[in-house]
Amino acid sequence: MSKSVLITGCSSGIGLDAARTLQDRGWRVFASCKQQADCDRLTAEGFNAPRIDYTDSASIESGLAETLEATGGTLDVLFNNGAHAIPGAVEDIPTDALRANFEANFFGWHELTRRVIPVMRAQGAGRIVQCSSVLGFVTLRWRGSYVSTKFALEGLTDTLRLEMKDTGIEVILIEPGPITTRIRQNSIPHFERWIDWRASPRKAQYEGSLIERLYKEEGGPDPFELPPEAVTRKLIHALEAPRPRPRYYVTTPTYIMGIARRLLPTRALDRLLRKAG
Repeated sequence: MSKSVLITGCSSGIGLDAARTLQDRGWRVFASCKQQADCDRLTAEGFNAPRIDYTDSASIESGLAETLEATGGTLDVLFNNGAHAIPGAVEDIPTDALRANFEANFFGWHELTRRVIPVMRAQGAGRIVQCSSVLGFVTLRWRGSYVSTKFALEGLTDTLRLEMKDTGIEVILIEPGPITTRIRQNSIPHFERWIDWRASPRKAQYEGSLIERLYKEEGGPDPFELPPEAVTRKLIHALEAPRPRPRYYVTTPTYIMGIARRLLPTRALDRLLRKAG
């Protein structure tokens, strides 16, 4: 029988590419999305597409139940994916905005993972793969909300990996850098909802930096940017290798920052990150 994988955030980008590629490789893919319209589109494409919205506990419960009903109660892999950013200076991010970002990028992931663990424990095997980011271990200006959720995800995942050692469940991090997705465009509504940048003491910095980058039309890609397929290639190794790595870097900036984080003193790393962001 085909192995089963539940992937979240499949409406576009990393999740959609992973779903299509794994299905072509013979996996039984459950490609979940936040919006029902996206689930319907993927159903028409031939996927099982349960609706899972990380901010909606009922959808987490029902989406997983739908998946398990189709598989007879088993699940080989959970790939947690799909997150959004709230661009803005830390001092301008309302605490309620940070709570909302954690609900979507962290707490919902934790809830779904906790529901999956008993299934995999009963099987004696399974893999939980978390799509983190280079911003899970270094930071850049204007990204404090997103960075904080990814730093938290990395810490929780590292702890879970230690705790699952005696269960047969592998816990794996994938850490992309710049990938061609809609994360910038998708962050605009959150920025407009939460950030009163015109009243900020950093108004001039917003105008000279963040606003232009956030709203500009697509030009040439970041010189280090890779397509979603680059993440999928690492995901395939994480899912199919007999002994998967605990973490997978994806882009050149991830490798560079991984080395810099280990070798540079904090002030030197800060100087590098100020230039990068």
